[in-house]
Amino acid sequence: MAVQQGDILFEDNHLIAVYKKTGDIVQGDKTGDIPLSEHVKDFLKEKYGKPGNVFCGVIHRIDRPVTGIVLFAKTSKALERMNAQFQKKDVRKTYLAVVRNAPPADEGHIKAWLRKNEKQNKSFASEKEVPGSLFSELKYKVLARSERFFLLETDPLTGRHHQIRCLLAWIGCPITGDVKYGDRRANADKSICLHASELRFTHPVSNEPVHIKAALPQLNFWHVF
Repeated sequence: MAVQQGDILFEDNHLIAVYKKTGDIVQGDKTGDIPLSEHVKDFLKEKYGKPGNVFCGVIHRIDRPVTGIVLFAKTSKALERMNAQFQKKDVRKTYLAVVRNAPPADEGHIKAWLRKNEKQNKSFASEKEVPGSLFSELKYKVLARSERFFLLETDPLTGRHHQIRCLLAWIGCPITGDVKYGDRRANADKSICLHASELRFTHPVSNEPVHIKAALPQLNFWHVF
């Protein structure tokens, strides 16, 4: 799926933030599908009339069925410095999720040990550390509710495999459409109702604060909110 100017949420000489649609993969994988990073390269090549290869560094990823902000680096300097910010947990990521079940409280702080099963491409949570597990934590709060659904704001404090999906399911609130983690039915477009809505970080060159937002998708159960 080609990247259009309307998909660009932020761009300067060093960075470009793109609205990822459901089904897009950020980086190449075993499916062989063309990743978003290559579409961004094509966009930059055409927009600026660049001959030869275009640099587009993958800074972070979000799961294939998830929508929202993905940030890429246009220079190696920006890539190196943004990687350092992510490693130091200096980047604040906010995700919105739609769930069918009421969480145990309107605000919560979930802590668990997550173990990834490579064969199933799935993480499993436990209260205590087990071999191969990594500590994970997530804050959430209920932003809105309808007759059938709840809109949650989530702030992951660690960067683990499927951590938002796994931890919300662990407290009895699987994300709508996420049958892998226990929701009762899939969304028609194979998406799940998880959206990378905000990204806050320090610009890798200017050192100015950057705050990027992405509007809610216009599909599935998001229209309720």
